[in-house]
Amino acid sequence: MNKKYRILLYAAWGFIFLLSSLSLPLYAADKSGTFLGKGSEEKAPNFALKDLKGRQFKLSDHKGKPVLLIFTATWCTYCRTEIPHFKDICATYEKRGLVMVNIDIQESQKKVSMFVAKYQIPYRTLLDKNGDVAEAYGVRGVPTMVLINREGNIVCWQCRSVDTFLRTFF
Repeated sequence: MNKKYRILLYAAWGFIFLLSSLSLPLYAADKSGTFLGKGSEEKAPNFALKDLKGRQFKLSDHKGKPVLLIFTATWCTYCRTEIPHFKDICATYEKRGLVMVNIDIQESQKKVSMFVAKYQIPYRTLLDKNGDVAEAYGVRGVPTMVLINREGNIVCWQCRSVDTFLRTFF
């Protein structure tokens, strides 16, 4: 390679790196995967979805309780591997007042019902048939966990260590 071409190539890579590093803080400011902290908490968008039995779940009906939303899909391999962890969270914290719901995105009730039965999921599963709730919460991949405090504010988005955050509530 000639010297001019290498310099141009390095400059292009440097420019791409600079642009990507500048855009990362803009995204991370809202949805960092960590505790958002006082003052940066955002109100959780209210929604109403039906569960597998046709009963309505409305987020605003659960104000005063911490709520853990887990966005998933039956085809997601990683979601399946996380089910034991989700079951442990349910067993530990639901009896203490945690409202925990699985929100399945854009899949049929029949498919989701079979999945829930096969994996013996103990927490309520909601159907986001059009993906509107997932979009309102900025879900870009599954599983995505969103922890909402008693005041109805998102305190953790894409929680990597949700157990740590849950311990602060109980």
